[in-house]
Amino acid sequence: MAYKTFAAIDVGSYELAMKIFEISPKKGLREIDHIRHRIELGTDTYNTGKINKERVEEVCQILRSFKEIMKSYRVEEYKAYGTSAIRETENTTIVLDMIRSGTGLNVDVISNSEQRFLDYKAIASRGETFEEVIQKGTVIVDVGGGSTQISLFDREVLIGTQNLRLGLLRLRERLLNFQAGATERMSLIREQVDNQFEVMKRLYMDGRKIENIIFVDDYLSLIMQRPELGFSRVGFMTRKECDNLVGRMRSESIMDTARFLGISEERAFLLYISLEMMNRIMELLEIRMIWAPAVCLCDGIAYEYAEKNRLIKLDHDFEQDILACARNIAERFKGNEARTVLMENTALKIFDSTKKVHGLKPRHRLLLQLAARLNDCGKYISMSNVGECGYSIIMSNEIIGLSHTEREIVANIVKYNRADFEYYSAVRTQTALDRDSYLIVAKLSAILKITDGLVRSYREKFSEVKTTLKDRELSIVINTSEDLTLELGLLGPKADFFEEVFNVRVNVLQKRI
Repeated sequence: MAYKTFAAIDVGSYELAMKIFEISPKKGLREIDHIRHRIELGTDTYNTGKINKERVEEVCQILRSFKEIMKSYRVEEYKAYGTSAIRETENTTIVLDMIRSGTGLNVDVISNSEQRFLDYKAIASRGETFEEVIQKGTVIVDVGGGSTQISLFDREVLIGTQNLRLGLLRLRERLLNFQAGATERMSLIREQVDNQFEVMKRLYMDGRKIENIIFVDDYLSLIMQRPELGFSRVGFMTRKECDNLVGRMRSESIMDTARFLGISEERAFLLYISLEMMNRIMELLEIRMIWAPAVCLCDGIAYEYAEKNRLIKLDHDFEQDILACARNIAERFKGNEARTVLMENTALKIFDSTKKVHGLKPRHRLLLQLAARLNDCGKYISMSNVGECGYSIIMSNEIIGLSHTEREIVANIVKYNRADFEYYSAVRTQTALDRDSYLIVAKLSAILKITDGLVRSYREKFSEVKTTLKDRELSIVINTSEDLTLELGLLGPKADFFEEVFNVRVNVLQKRI
């Protein structure tokens, strides 16, 4: 068969959705069906902290119908993800087990950063339009049921990302609880956007010229694809067109809007909230144009599947976006760029030279690079407790594209670089990492400890090293005429830990130039 049939399932906060795709190297991703079913899982989670059993059974009924549809299309593989409604509920494990036993389908819960990264991949799958838009200062506004992710691009580079608790369902529940009228609704939405957006704007956007917004949601984005509504370009909306649409929705009832657009009153209300949010963000950033590619999480799930199975050719380097996020965090916490670059290069050379003994994967190489990049950020808070402070900073900042487990691995590597390593038997009740993940921490920590020992000074004593592994000895040759007494004197305990982890001795040689 020249193509694969794949199903992507999103167990979301306010609906269950499934897309069926045909995927082939020649034609890429081709959507052949899209099924959506309204169900407000998020209402239970955000109001009570739990999803009740009746709601779970409703989910199971929908997923069983999805399963029958998958059979009719002869779907070969599927992937199902649960987002904030399941992620934030207190009974996540019970809910997932009930779904598995009730449907035979496995639903994985993804972190917010993983979810937004999949949405981002879905946007990037739009190819030339995406690359064209991000040539200039661009903000991606990704609106979900529980929160909104704001990601900033500047000249194709991802500068930073923040999650704001401005989800459509959260806002809707507040508006209903306040029993707000039309005028009060507008004021409440604008006030909450201002409160949440102020810090993001100050941290990332001062002095930057933002020209475009890429907008992702399940309401306004779909309306913008309708040519009969008179947008100058399908999927695009100018500031004037946005003002006109907002003005119309403010002047008429939700019932009238629903009738005009041919949608339910419920969807019209959520559309109104989304549009008011978008309009206020456009005002705050003085944006003239937004683009809504009309993608959803299912598109990102399919894109990731095709990418991992090498069924499509990548047009965008997503790893560089992950590294750019880490670089931005390091800059905000006053990291030393020259030392950071040397740390990265040295750590990666040691990683590459010791492949035969560590058995780690390319993804783990990226985690090491991130740890090297963020190694010194804790100094911004405390010079005497760098490791613990670095851990807290990393765990408190989203790095889009990393899972929660990967972020914790990076944070632990940074922590243990400045402290004695704690073995899994001593911390297994205190860490969320399993034994295998903790072993990755140990291996990458051993490499970073050696690296930090060599790049001890903020003075550039050398620019590069050469590393060679032979007969259980790692030779590190440093070309420099500088005095390395400090580095060599402090390397002993770090080299001992490296030998303990890999059964490899470290031998540092200085070649004077």
